[in-house]
Amino acid sequence: MVAIRKAGAYSKKYARPYTRISKKKSKSFIKTVPPSKVVKFSAGTKKNYGEKKFETEIRIVSEENVQIRDNALEASRQSITRELDNRIPRQYYFEVRIFPHHILRENKMLTGAGADRMQSGMQQSFGKAMGRAALVSSGKDIFLISTSGDKQVRAAREILKSIRAKLPCKTRIVVEKVI
Repeated sequence: MVAIRKAGAYSKKYARPYTRISKKKSKSFIKTVPPSKVVKFSAGTKKNYGEKKFETEIRIVSEENVQIRDNALEASRQSITRELDNRIPRQYYFEVRIFPHHILRENKMLTGAGADRMQSGMQQSFGKAMGRAALVSSGKDIFLISTSGDKQVRAAREILKSIRAKLPCKTRIVVEKVI
């Protein structure tokens, strides 16, 4: 299996939204849609979050317009939920606030001797669907953790700070009391 391209090939480039999927084949831009790698979009005790029993919301917010691929979101989500379950079990609600709608394309190119006879170069460079990404604008929430108590808030901040390296953008952590 071929490795995926590095995130820099997609993350900070201008992206024209490429998402139209229709039941009528002629109106669909995308013929085959790759499945999203993000498995779950929430974890923890949703009931307590709905009843507003948690006092504090900790959010990680993007400071740039960027594309975040679904594999980066899934890696971050797994890391966050694992740490939350270890440090503050059943005392939190976690949510992924963005959805990877945007379909990424790749024009596969071969390298090496004789590769020029096997491809069409830039003649037909539209590319095939190879993954998904979320189009995130500046100021948009990426992840949300809702919890109560000083110890839990401190732990949630540390967890969000540790996953910043997995995201392809500058971020800030916002802590707010819920009224």
